[in-house]
Amino acid sequence: MGGTHRIVIAKPGLDGHDRGAKIVARALRDAGYEVIYTGLHQTPEQIAETAIQEDADAVGLSCHSGAHMTLFPRVVQLLRDQGADDVAVFGGGIIPREDIPKLKERGIEELFTPGTPTPAIVEWLRGRLSQKAS
Repeated sequence: MGGTHRIVIAKPGLDGHDRGAKIVARALRDAGYEVIYTGLHQTPEQIAETAIQEDADAVGLSCHSGAHMTLFPRVVQLLRDQGADDVAVFGGGIIPREDIPKLKERGIEELFTPGTPTPAIVEWLRGRLSQKAS
């Protein structure tokens, strides 16, 4: 993979369902990434700060509460405001299909909904981070 990439996996907001986030974190670790899982109930500010402090290459957000339209773009904005434009942001969870294009317009590069095989997430991230390295 050409060096270890650091990935922050985070659960923004009051959502208490983290099984999917933990499965993705494990799959990314198994694929050779260094993963920092922030735990439940993180604010967008905490997530952005962790990404910057950890020099993360990407941030994966997971939301099941329905607050994804507010929380996901806020993380992107905070990263951009702090000069971390090169951090890839992706998301997953219970995201209605009609929200996906709106989230992509607001800087979330890819979204993975329930049933997405973890190898698909790993492959997308591998491709995305190889673009960043070029």
